[in-house]
Amino acid sequence: MAKIVPFKGLRPKKEIAPQMATLPYDVVNVTEARQFRKEPFNFYHVTRAEIDLGESVDVHSQQVYDRACETLQQWMADKVMLQDNEPSYYIYELVMNGRSQTGLICGSSCDDYHEGIVKKHEFTRPEKELDRINHIKATRAQTGIVFLAYNDQEDVQTIIESWKKAHEATYDFVAEDGVRHTLWVVDDYAKVAAITRLFSEEVPATYIADGHHRAASAWKVCQEMRDNGMYITGDEAFNYFVTCIFPASQLEIMDYNRVVKDLNGMSAEKFLHALEADFEVTPLVKEQYKPQQPHEFGMYLEGEWYKLVAKRGTYTEDPIGVLDVSILQNNILSKLLNINDPRVDKRVDFVGGIRGLGELEKRVDSRDMAAAFACYPVSIKQLFDIADSGNVMPPKSTWFEPKLRDGLVVYII
Repeated sequence: MAKIVPFKGLRPKKEIAPQMATLPYDVVNVTEARQFRKEPFNFYHVTRAEIDLGESVDVHSQQVYDRACETLQQWMADKVMLQDNEPSYYIYELVMNGRSQTGLICGSSCDDYHEGIVKKHEFTRPEKELDRINHIKATRAQTGIVFLAYNDQEDVQTIIESWKKAHEATYDFVAEDGVRHTLWVVDDYAKVAAITRLFSEEVPATYIADGHHRAASAWKVCQEMRDNGMYITGDEAFNYFVTCIFPASQLEIMDYNRVVKDLNGMSAEKFLHALEADFEVTPLVKEQYKPQQPHEFGMYLEGEWYKLVAKRGTYTEDPIGVLDVSILQNNILSKLLNINDPRVDKRVDFVGGIRGLGELEKRVDSRDMAAAFACYPVSIKQLFDIADSGNVMPPKSTWFEPKLRDGLVVYII
């Protein structure tokens, strides 16, 4: 069963929260983050501290991590951020385009992560793990929340919804992208104890939706601190990592699309012909195509859209093989374009569905890419089934929106 704990969150003063809240560190690049450099309380000063240093500085240098620590410590000294007096849970509601999802911010057990009670569906990359490991060790904090999902538990939801109705929100603001963020602090001992008990008795597993590298890094820091003799009772803060857990019924996965730099030496005509072995190919006249059901793809090539439908028998029916991202990988990227490992191959890039089909057209029309492929999104059930089986999805299979904001609750280890 899932072990979660309340904690004394480090949070910004109420009037500063809208300025401080930022997208996760890995959603923006350095150039995008630097645009916020002159905003004094923007949380990128902590999560992307390279924005405060010269452009020649290596973003993974110790200087960057030390600067992140200095900024966080200064904000604490100046009381820009304050730590709660009592261990608490935090209810976090996000509303985007009229759709609401409400999660619980808590500490999740690192042992649960290691033992598979916190279930994974992606491989991680060592260099990305090391970046967050160094960041956690330098700041002595986990600054990015891991996004978890779980099968709905009615009693937990009843407590959460009752608390929302009976208490004034601590933060409530609309971010620049139109997403509304509302947060409540649950500091009542009886309610905290009830939530902890319900998870320990009624929630057999949680699932990483977004944040595999943050979770893996927290576990490795935990291991190191235990190896250094800092493990005494098991209740030490480093034995947990900060998460926000959402009921599956409230979540929506968006498409995660692909663009490729070249056609592996083929002309567009030859490539289209090669596709016909595994797909029904239908040209569209000046019309974008967003897949409407599984095993359909939209393809943008030389200024034109095509509808691709995978032929039966060209893919397997197992939980991974049936995924559209797997069909695209196996029957186009690997088979025709010789892109066998999309995690490291520089000829392929990934575009989150939030950017729309227009972004795919832009990448191809600019000659930056040769072709683009729009996919049908993975379902929550597919994600859970694959994680339960102990398998992993192809990289960049899921894109969740809206994104949790960093800077609203920091976990001090």
